[in-house]
Amino acid sequence: MASYFEQRGGTYTTVNGVQLPDLVLDAPPPGHLGKFGRMRKRYLEQKHDGTFAALVLSGKLTKHLMEVDQAAQEQMEALTRQLAANQGVTESLKVRDQMEWLGRMNSIRNRAEEIVKNELIYN
Repeated sequence: MASYFEQRGGTYTTVNGVQLPDLVLDAPPPGHLGKFGRMRKRYLEQKHDGTFAALVLSGKLTKHLMEVDQAAQEQMEALTRQLAANQGVTESLKVRDQMEWLGRMNSIRNRAEEIVKNELIYN
């Protein structure tokens, strides 16, 4: 019966009578892994170690983390714009009262980040 690793195209090398999997690390990401990608990695390591191990063994971890990071960044930007528009947080408010604008934008960003984390990072 083939092992989990062999079923996914993995190979083994025999060293001193012991078969060791031929593991190859992911290539480093072309850019840097952003905040949401790092959060996703930490979540998988701590809460879904089986999924994390499968992604590492298949060489797909970096790609997965980069995709999640990109999707989270895009959703964060879209949600922030949408929530700001719905609440009337405009450039004219920024000109009139910068502290009010800043406080409201911080609140909007925090809510948008919670939504993104629940939908993309911890899902």
